[in-house]
Amino acid sequence: MASRRLLLQAAAAGALSLALPGCTRVDLSAEPNGGSLLDRLRQEGEVRIGFANEAPYSFINSEAELTGEAAEVAKVVFQRLGVPTLVPIPSEFGSLIAGLKVGLFDVIGAGMSILPKRCKQVLFTNPDFIAPAAFLVPKGNPKGIKTFAEVEQQKLRMGVLIGATEKDYAVANGVPENLITAYQNQPSGLEAVATDRVDAFSLTAISLRDVLGKNPGAPLEVTTPFVPEVDGKPQFTSGGFAFLPDQTTIVAAFNKELADLKQSGELLRILRPFGFTEAEMTDMTSRQLCAAPEA
Repeated sequence: MASRRLLLQAAAAGALSLALPGCTRVDLSAEPNGGSLLDRLRQEGEVRIGFANEAPYSFINSEAELTGEAAEVAKVVFQRLGVPTLVPIPSEFGSLIAGLKVGLFDVIGAGMSILPKRCKQVLFTNPDFIAPAAFLVPKGNPKGIKTFAEVEQQKLRMGVLIGATEKDYAVANGVPENLITAYQNQPSGLEAVATDRVDAFSLTAISLRDVLGKNPGAPLEVTTPFVPEVDGKPQFTSGGFAFLPDQTTIVAAFNKELADLKQSGELLRILRPFGFTEAEMTDMTSRQLCAAPEA
């Protein structure tokens, strides 16, 4: 497991050094009201995409190539928009929005959940998937964890990903913050459950199935997926791409291409190799998700 993490970290570091010599930033003041970003990207022929190296969303594979759900969707959409090259910029998940704001990349492509609090900071495209939550637990699920309610009732120790929304859902359901540990990546969360540092690791079911599938010897299992609730209201986890708030022109263009992919069925064909099924397809919009009750 440690060697896998070192490989991914090395690959990501290599991608960063190739993509951003001197950690270049773009002068965002040159693109007022989002009018010129798409023009600039077309002229340059490339788009810088921030990602968190989290499979199956966007990650560097063993060939040091960017792939995953968001990465492959981005490749197709930007190609159709006249931008043929993606430049991958790795970041910790919790730092992606900050990196976008200071111009380290042009778009966040990390399967980021569209949440009202995030909608106040960035402009999301419509979602390309919906994914329920789940827990990674010891085999047999000895604590009987099904939702955040069982975690709260038994005062269990829970792991989450840094910056991920599962912590918000847990806290809103009464789980004490001092019982929640944030981990940098999925393998760290898996290791924490396997070594009894936490009783469960919460993330989307898609992500947990992916990391467990890459560690077949681990005596763990993924619980039945569920839609978290806050004050009795469902909290849908739908992921999309994020731009700066004034980039309405490129978001509208992106949404048009995404809608065409959905209608033709091509979107599911792109996502299926990463564990997505018809059940993860959605017609929800970013407007609906941004207006949802906050956790």
